Amino acid sequence: MFDDITLFVRIVENRSLSAAGQSLSLPAATVSRRLQKLEDKLGCQLIHRSARKFSLTAEGKVYYQAYADLVQQFEATSRNLSADVHQLNGKLTVLAPTNASVGILQPMWSEFIQLYPEIQLNLFLSNQTKDIHQGQVDMALRIGPQEDSQLFQKKLGIVSTILVASPEYLADHGEPDDLDALQEHRILLVNTVPLWKLHYCPEGSVNKSRWEEMRPRATTVIDDIALAKHLARDGLGIVLLPVSEIEQELEEGTLVRVLPEWQGAQREIFAVWPTGRLLSARAKCLRDFMQDFIARNTVLQGAIPSWI
Repeated sequence: MFDDITLFVRIVENRSLSAAGQSLSLPAATVSRRLQKLEDKLGCQLIHRSARKFSLTAEGKVYYQAYADLVQQFEATSRNLSADVHQLNGKLTVLAPTNASVGILQPMWSEFIQLYPEIQLNLFLSNQTKDIHQGQVDMALRIGPQEDSQLFQKKLGIVSTILVASPEYLADHGEPDDLDALQEHRILLVNTVPLWKLHYCPEGSVNKSRWEEMRPRATTVIDDIALAKHLARDGLGIVLLPVSEIEQELEEGTLVRVLPEWQGAQREIFAVWPTGRLLSARAKCLRDFMQDFIARNTVLQGAIPSWI
């Protein structure tokens, strides 16, 4: 019905059924039929039919005054939304985790800014999960699937987690040879993962694969992965960390793997955005760019480098 109301407003503005049809690329017969259909729905005549003079009925004047501004606002909003959906310039507000963004994903942000200088990237970093519905957030990068039904999400990658410690710590305290032995060691615990889900996957023995859960007795609890990494590197205990956060330390040898036949639960990486909002060309561009960047990094696809 709104299309017919819009047509009625155009007829009044053009003061002619035929002129309105030409402006909308509609045949005169279609314009006349749709006007009649609208009048039938409203139960009144809107326009006096006369070949010599165009005039509105009293009811027509009332409906035009009621709908003209609404149609104008609707069309203006449609034009703005259409431009937003198709243009690769303007503001793009994104939420992302701090540690990954200043670490393994830092080159991704730099490359995106260089490739798309017309996009004003407003990047807000936090290790806390901020509400994407507050403010005009276009997209967020999140670790783990989101249970919010008001969010679309697209899986981009996955990161393995492993047990690590410094060579100095292991030299002083010895290496554990099984999970039970971990209880005799100093444990650094990231408080977002109080329960360790560990997968036993010995090389060449698929049949022996199994999962174990344990609540380690922590000597230190930390709410930041980066600090947990530094404490482990300083020889203060064993910690379960994502490979993406410790790749450099493992390559340099300042951290080494503990119980290499065990892995922690994998961390999935998602792009998420609100369901009730049109995804702009800028947001689609970033989503696809992140997917391509993450797909090219084997660590962000679950791999554990062979030199570890």
